[in-house]
Amino acid sequence: MSRKLERFKAILKELGSVVVAYSGGVDSFFLLKVANDVLGKKNVLAVTARSETYPETEYKEAKRLARKLGVRHLVIHTEELKNRNFQMNPLNRCFYCKDELFTKLNAIAKERRFNFVIDGSNYDDRLDYRPGSEAAERMGIRSPLKEARLTKNDIRALARKSGLPNWNKPAQACLASRFPYAMKILPERLRMVEEAEYFLRKSGFNQIRVRFHKEIARIEVGKDEISKFFSGNIRQRVIKSLRNLGFRYITLDLEGYRTGSMNRNR
Repeated sequence: MSRKLERFKAILKELGSVVVAYSGGVDSFFLLKVANDVLGKKNVLAVTARSETYPETEYKEAKRLARKLGVRHLVIHTEELKNRNFQMNPLNRCFYCKDELFTKLNAIAKERRFNFVIDGSNYDDRLDYRPGSEAAERMGIRSPLKEARLTKNDIRALARKSGLPNWNKPAQACLASRFPYAMKILPERLRMVEEAEYFLRKSGFNQIRVRFHKEIARIEVGKDEISKFFSGNIRQRVIKSLRNLGFRYITLDLEGYRTGSMNRNR
């Protein structure tokens, strides 16, 4: 892993100055931290994009971590929901989201004279269906973690060794990933999912997805957390809370959380 880390640092050094697509997750935060160490504060700009698809709690955490790191941090707004191609939720939905994001980040890099835009894609991401990667390639976005062949486990281990507070943070994804393909993505539906997941997180669950199937909420949690639903009154509390949000049926997925479960039927 030390060779990968040195390769990663060498790639960053070659880039010279960078705009970092920064969400606050472990990958992008580790990327930001090392870029700041290697290139210096004046050559690094973290940019976080806010929209209806990005949970408010994630934004606040990203802002707090960037402030703690002492990096330059810019917040912008993206408008992927105004793009009908994104809103109609086709198989390549992620392409339109990333196209919106990277178009704005490239414009910022050009205006402020940064050499490259970089993102936190890692080497494991090549194994999943990620149409957003096509947008990144088309627009010249670099992915130093992936280029250095650093996996998710590598990044967590290095982040822990570096003392980063979010090294074990559960994997996150855009809220649009909670919807079956071809189901229209609407602001009110996104809010239902966001509030449902927020309630579950407050209730002590760690790895969470609330998949939206119209009147049905299909809850995925870590396999080791499934039994929590059958202790105390948590099951009834979840039912009550999610029904108040507008779901008619509340279901628990017995397979538990898994990455890209909505890709099964693509």
